[in-house]
Amino acid sequence: MKVLISAGGTGGHINPGLAIANIILKNAPDSEILFVGTPKGMENDLVRKAGYELRHVEISGIRRSLSPSNIKTAIQVLTSPVKAKKIIKEFRPDIVIGTGGYACWPSLTAARKMGIPTVLHEANAIPGVAVKQLCGKVDLLMTNFEHTAKEFADRQRTMHVGMPMRGEFEGISKEEARKKLGIADKYSHVILSFGGSLGAPMVNRASIEVMKNYTAKHPEVIHYHSSGSREYENMMKEYTEAGLAEAKNIDLAPYIYDMSLKMAAADVVISRAGAMTIAELARLGAVSILIPSPNVTADHQYKNAKLLEDKGATIIIREDEFDGHNVSDTVEKLLSDDALRKSMSESIGKFYDANTSKKIFSEIEKLVLNSKK
Repeated sequence: MKVLISAGGTGGHINPGLAIANIILKNAPDSEILFVGTPKGMENDLVRKAGYELRHVEISGIRRSLSPSNIKTAIQVLTSPVKAKKIIKEFRPDIVIGTGGYACWPSLTAARKMGIPTVLHEANAIPGVAVKQLCGKVDLLMTNFEHTAKEFADRQRTMHVGMPMRGEFEGISKEEARKKLGIADKYSHVILSFGGSLGAPMVNRASIEVMKNYTAKHPEVIHYHSSGSREYENMMKEYTEAGLAEAKNIDLAPYIYDMSLKMAAADVVISRAGAMTIAELARLGAVSILIPSPNVTADHQYKNAKLLEDKGATIIIREDEFDGHNVSDTVEKLLSDDALRKSMSESIGKFYDANTSKKIFSEIEKLVLNSKK
């Protein structure tokens, strides 16, 4: 099977694409996979590090404010499918898969016109602009959240499958993770906080407050925090000014490379509310405090998190609600209430579908086989 995967821009679109690629190779090891992205997105790092070939198509998103860049984007809307068509002709894929965002629009548009089967996966609760434009044109729209599938009128071409996952998040218990981290007998509770690979100032600020108000006063608790590479210097300055430099139970780093282990070990996770993060939390049954980013299209992180909160699966604290104490107060409440954590863990675990990988590969294989009849 030859598969072209179009994924780019942010990790929220790229990581599901990489997960789908891994699912395909696990089930059909002889498959050839080519990624198509943009010249400047995170895919240039993530896709190549994962060992896949990456080709480029020039496309960018429309800005909501009046901007000269929208003129450039308008031109790219006309020219990018032509470049995508050339790549498709050279690679000759059996199927083209997109994972949302503007980066996948040219490839799916070109593939559709060429009569090649197309699949689109929407990770977020609220579909983005590109997904809304493409949903009635692709052969199958897969969704992460069951609620999202109900938003589309064409139910025959829409299917709830869940979120494709990276393999390292599969099948690891809290006890096993703590043993591997070497903390099984050292700490009674584990806190994990992070705001993404680049960092999120508000998550860093909230984490400093938790460290000051709670972690530093509880040596029996260990707190792992990733500041993000872009925010590490600022975080270290605030960390030192807060008098936390001598704390032996705080592990501060620009990036956490063993995220699956630390998330599995955690009693409380503080993070943004991206779709992939939520899927990982659900897979591990992790108890969380989510601080949705307000700087995303259609406030989709809040809407992702709200689906969980409505089921008792997380606690949301919005950026404009942060008062310097409510995050640390919530951490203290959760760590002192075993029954509440158990209930939240069970609730978020219901958002994980153990059959996601099987569903995704089955539908891809079905479309490819049908196209060859």
